[in-house]
Amino acid sequence: MKKTDCTPKCGAITPVPAMKQRNLVIQLAASDNVGVATCPLRAGDVAVCNQRTLTVHEDIPIGHKIAIEPIPAAAKVIKFGAPIGSATCDICTGEHVHLHNLKSDYLPTYTFDAGTAYVRLV
Repeated sequence: MKKTDCTPKCGAITPVPAMKQRNLVIQLAASDNVGVATCPLRAGDVAVCNQRTLTVHEDIPIGHKIAIEPIPAAAKVIKFGAPIGSATCDICTGEHVHLHNLKSDYLPTYTFDAGTAYVRLV
């Protein structure tokens, strides 16, 4: 598991007047720790999510997830108010959340796990 020192780049999210910029990142549920990019974001961009600013640390395509708060390794990644997987390393605010730092916690479909059949063959 990759360890990342987030201290320098995971600064606090500072409030910004709502009228100053439009939201470039949307949080789908109040309990989410990731948001969704509403347009392509570039490294260095300052994005707004719910009147808070965050600095984008790498290019993020439209529709992809971005951490809106620090997510420690092994912590649940929450989207739509539900866990969608676990962080495979520390994820800092403003980082892209995708296959390189997220693993699914869902069971594979149509497979056997430790001798337990999830699909009954008839």
